[in-house]
Amino acid sequence: MHKLIFVFLLLASTCIRAQELNCQVSVLTPQIQSSDKRIYNTLQQSIAEFMNNTNWTDDKFLNQERIQCAFQITIDERVSNDEFKGSIQVQLSRPVYKSTYDSPVFTMKDNDFSFRYLEYQNIEYNQTGSNTNLAAVLAFYANIILGIDYDSFSLLGGSPYFKKAQQIVANMQTAPERGWKQFESTRNRYWLAENLNDPVFRPVRELYYNYHRKGLDMMVNKKDEAIINITESLQALQKLHREKPTSFLMQTVFDAKADEVVNLLTTATPDTKTRMYNLLTEINPANTLKYQAIVKN
Repeated sequence: MHKLIFVFLLLASTCIRAQELNCQVSVLTPQIQSSDKRIYNTLQQSIAEFMNNTNWTDDKFLNQERIQCAFQITIDERVSNDEFKGSIQVQLSRPVYKSTYDSPVFTMKDNDFSFRYLEYQNIEYNQTGSNTNLAAVLAFYANIILGIDYDSFSLLGGSPYFKKAQQIVANMQTAPERGWKQFESTRNRYWLAENLNDPVFRPVRELYYNYHRKGLDMMVNKKDEAIINITESLQALQKLHREKPTSFLMQTVFDAKADEVVNLLTTATPDTKTRMYNLLTEINPANTLKYQAIVKN
């Protein structure tokens, strides 16, 4: 009996101490012609361990509550023995209440990903000191993932993590690697953190909550109300689009959500379909062909 109690307490303790992220990491090398692939396997393992074994918050997570995310890293060039260039695709999904469906919440491809790494090297991150570019990029996206996920469960709940991401950007302003500076691009880490911390973009952050918590999570019990909340959360983006028509943050919303929105609206009333088609093609014209399916069905 005592052994059973001990095992139960051990398992419970393990669950309580579970880290926040369940990050699936893949490292691809399609353009590198080399027989030595081992370093890319150890890199993949090192990144997964860093993301999944680091305590990013002070909150307690059960194992089944860990945030589902993924990094697809494509190495385009091995510049030297320990220097690499490529891209990182970041994805975040979120479970929907009383369903087996995971909703895509955020996706972004970062093409400014260069770093140094030695085989079997541990990745370490210092919150108050200097960091390698590899550690800084990974920590930056860990905080972005946390912030957006927290926003989707609590209105503006992700603010502390967006501030941490912005601090990482500030700390990396003297780094030689690209992706951290305002003038380098309009779609980079600087602008992602800047937008998420800018009150002007509050409608996007409110959408994370209203669309998911007051929309998708209510679909089982209150479908009609849920659809209204989802459509209203999207309508709230119209004013922002007209003020910031080339917003990077707005684009990330529809990179993740366009297909899902189409599927949700195919069963809406004809009036709602027409109204939402007109709205979506205005605020996200890049996906107009996808939105045509809303009014065709």
